[in-house]
This record gives sequence, structure tokens and C-alpha cells, in this order.
Amino acid sequence: MIQDILIPFFLVGLAELGDKTQLAVLVLSTKTRDYTRLLAGVMLAFILTDGLAILLGNIIANRIPMDYVRIGAGVMFIIFGVMTLVNKDEDDEDGSYELKTPFMSGFGLILISEMGDKTQLASALFATQYNPVMVFIGVVLALFLLSSMAVYVGKILMEKINKNTISRAAGLLFIVIGISFFF
Repeated sequence: MIQDILIPFFLVGLAELGDKTQLAVLVLSTKTRDYTRLLAGVMLAFILTDGLAILLGNIIANRIPMDYVRIGAGVMFIIFGVMTLVNKDEDDEDGSYELKTPFMSGFGLILISEMGDKTQLASALFATQYNPVMVFIGVVLALFLLSSMAVYVGKILMEKINKNTISRAAGLLFIVIGISFFF
């Protein structure tokens, strides 16, 4: 029974390390001081997408054309990037920029970008081999740990690096990630 948690925990954790969704969480965390709401939104999106994948297995991948999901996620990342670059100019002189709704920003971006992601599909596959409840626990624990680390790193970056530099880098990173969905 313990392998039903540990195998998904370690494999999903390794697969998600440095993934676009973790980069998105890191970048979003540089745009807010409300880390708890951001993490709550991110985790709710992970719970919904990976929970549904575990419940429905491979059905999701067969019903929703992944090309549409990928295009939607790419467009959303590009919009976030452009908004970050444009809003930076409207901010005060120190370049500070706060997400107006960290919960919804984290939730929406992760919900769209996680659909059809390799970790979501891996979660569905693990659920066919192991106890689905234990798989869910392992997957959510891995995603929580990685997302918490990404938020923490974003918080440290905000304290150490000029806010204008972070805003420019964040905007450009979102756009690059968005473009990558099209290839």
C-alpha cells in the first residue's frame, strides 16, 4: 500500500521538477505578497485536474482534443506575459506589481496548463495500476511540495532582485512558455 503513494509521489515529483507549471507558480509568486491565496489557487487547480485524471483515467485524453487544450494554454501564458510587461509600465517607480487576485490567477493558469500535461496523464496511468486514493495522495503531496518550494523561491527573488528586472523577466518567460505550447 505504501508503494501506491510513494511511486506516484516520486515519479510525478521528478517529472514536475522544472516543468512549465512550476515555472508559472514561481513567476506568479514574484507578483504577489499573498502567497497563501496563490498556493491555494494553484493546489485547487492541481487537485481538480489530477483528481479528475485519476478518476476518469484515460477518458479525458480521449475526449478533449489535446491540441485545443495546448493552444488555449499557450494563449493564456502569452496573455499573462503581455499583461505583466504592459502593467509594469503603469506601476510605481520601484516596479512593484501585485496580482489583483492571486487565487484566481494561480487557479486559472495552472488549470489550463495542467490539462493534458505529462504529470496528469501519469497520474491517470498510476490509478490503473495502484489504489486511486493512494495515488491521489501521493500526487497531491508531490505537487504541494514543489509548488510550495516555487512560491518560496519567488518570495526570495522578490527580496533580492530589482522588481523591474523581475517584471520584465517574468513577462518574457510567460511569453516564451506560451509560445512553446505551439510546438
